[in-house]
Amino acid sequence: MASSVRFHLCFLVAYILLYYVIGLLAAAHNVPQAQLTPFKGQHLMKVSIGTPPVDIYGLTDTGSSLVWTRCPCDVCYNQIHPKFDPKKSCTYSEISCQSEQCHLLLDEAICSPQNICNFNTGYASGLSKGVLAKEKVTITSTSGQAVSFDIAFGCAHNDTFYFDHHAMGIIGLGLGPSSFVSQIGSKRFSYCLLPYGTDPSITSKISFGNGSEVVGDGVVSTPLIFTKDSNSYYYVTLEGISVGDTYVPFNSSGKVFKGNVFIDSGTPQFGLPPDFYDRLEVEVKKQISIDPIKDDSLLGTRLCYRTEITNENGPILTVHFEGANVELKPTQTFNQPLKEYEYYCFGITSTANSDLAAWDGLGIYGNYVQANLLIGYDLETMMVSFKPIDCTKQ
Repeated sequence: MASSVRFHLCFLVAYILLYYVIGLLAAAHNVPQAQLTPFKGQHLMKVSIGTPPVDIYGLTDTGSSLVWTRCPCDVCYNQIHPKFDPKKSCTYSEISCQSEQCHLLLDEAICSPQNICNFNTGYASGLSKGVLAKEKVTITSTSGQAVSFDIAFGCAHNDTFYFDHHAMGIIGLGLGPSSFVSQIGSKRFSYCLLPYGTDPSITSKISFGNGSEVVGDGVVSTPLIFTKDSNSYYYVTLEGISVGDTYVPFNSSGKVFKGNVFIDSGTPQFGLPPDFYDRLEVEVKKQISIDPIKDDSLLGTRLCYRTEITNENGPILTVHFEGANVELKPTQTFNQPLKEYEYYCFGITSTANSDLAAWDGLGIYGNYVQANLLIGYDLETMMVSFKPIDCTKQ
């Protein structure tokens, strides 16, 4: 009797979802989108997974590709939201280790004794292990209707990430075949990230597919660059950064290699190679008339001040990408990392002696300096576009 009820429930839910999808396709200019919530330097994308659907809040990450969430686990941190339980979803199915999908989506597939495709993925801040499975994922749209996709995702049973109890996994948006973008067949997407420290009750949006293009006055665009790792990362070319009217080149020689920076919404800081960062910091200090904090063990080598750096007392930085100049106000480049301390720190850091050190010679365009910009990725034209906008009013 229980299995019969479960079957009919799944059939009913599937019928309702199909109805919504048909309505979505029929509606003109209807764009799939999801809510983004800022939380402690990260941006959580809300999706629903399974049948019946369960809300998941995953870290929005253009610097990786796999989509995964915590399931009942042997080793993992606590979280305030319930973990996704695959036993309660009638659309969940594990992927066989012999399937083409297993080896297509994972660089190094691992076979379990039960012949199930397992994943083991590492990041700068931790590891995640579990089962690769198929499931229905649902997001909303500009019309308010739900739209669903069948994707492969990681059901994590062991992870060492600490997400401050709010994030439940990662929504990979990279160029790899396992990313959310790749699996839903979207050739373009755009998002608007809220500034660091924004109240989590204020949200913004990420949009996918036709209608998510970044257009209008003030838009600048730079080419995406293919490299040996470009199957995962969004590489662009950074020529230099101006502090006020003073130009600081990426290399002292003035020469740069293509694809020397990648855009990563999952990393807070804008990380630069040590030589470039040191020259940039010298110029920033020159243009701020306040003395920086010195010899504070809590801050280490970070450039911080006891006075808030605002648009009135701090310099405007202009990031010079190939063919695109992106202006950053002090409120985008300085933030208060610890609310309990009156410290205001530069959101651009050196990759030396940090989690970013492995990216020797490369820059990482993190999410601090992506705030209040509508950023669009077009995988047909291979361009990234930037448009200044107040993301609280998106």
